[in-house]
Amino acid sequence: MKGILGKKIGMSQVFSSDGKVVPVTLIEAGPCYVVQVKDEGNDGYKAVQLGFGETKEGNLSKPERGHLAKAGTPLVKYLAEYRVEDLEAVSVGQQIDADVFAEGEIVDVEGVSKGKGFAGVVKRHNFSTRPATHGHHFRRAPGAIGMCATPSRVWKGKKLPGRMGNAKTTISFIEVVKVDKGNNLIALKGCVPGPKGGLVMIREAKRSRA
Repeated sequence: MKGILGKKIGMSQVFSSDGKVVPVTLIEAGPCYVVQVKDEGNDGYKAVQLGFGETKEGNLSKPERGHLAKAGTPLVKYLAEYRVEDLEAVSVGQQIDADVFAEGEIVDVEGVSKGKGFAGVVKRHNFSTRPATHGHHFRRAPGAIGMCATPSRVWKGKKLPGRMGNAKTTISFIEVVKVDKGNNLIALKGCVPGPKGGLVMIREAKRSRA
């Protein structure tokens, strides 16, 4: 499985070959470094650990600095794992650039969604509001949430007010519109999770759209 770490820059637009405007999200993808290769013999599964975002030595703990020194890679801020089937094509210290993906490929993008704070059921779960006339005072309230005698409790998972956003989110089947290796940029069709400057994980789609 191919993958790369990146930082969300923001949204823009490009023109397709037939002149149509395509909304895209620009990702500063890489350069990433292979920090560790995990195999079934030592770790019980196959995976590749990538590092992204160079940082200062003072921002890392002593174990982190030792881990990166062992790999011989630059000091990086973020580490993430990608499960892979074949380990022959990767090696510790290898650099992964934006051209790991090609235009037209379909990928999955994972990130942490924007935090919205505490939200009511209308905003958080798209509940309908109550009438706004004739003395109704609880227009955006959730209403009844449980039964009295049986089961005498509120069911787990009930849609209620609470924290909205700030959760790991994956959007599948996003098309790679453009790749600029020189500037470490990947343009993805549409939107991806997270705010500007947020970390995103790009991997090839786990399954086909069909």
